[in-house]
Amino acid sequence: MKKAIWVGMIAGSILGGWIPVQFGADGFSIASIVGSTIGGMMGVYAGWWLVRRLAG
Repeated sequence: MKKAIWVGMIAGSILGGWIPVQFGADGFSIASIVGSTIGGMMGVYAGWWLVRRLAG
């Protein structure tokens, strides 16, 4: 369970920080930091949800 949550958090943070950069923001801008935070939280939830769904 921990591994899925970590993978979700890391993938979500990377994607959340990358999306604002595609719209012209800097990698260390507030938009990227907020995006990374939101993406990480969504990734934690997605990892938790996936483990619960697969476990039965």
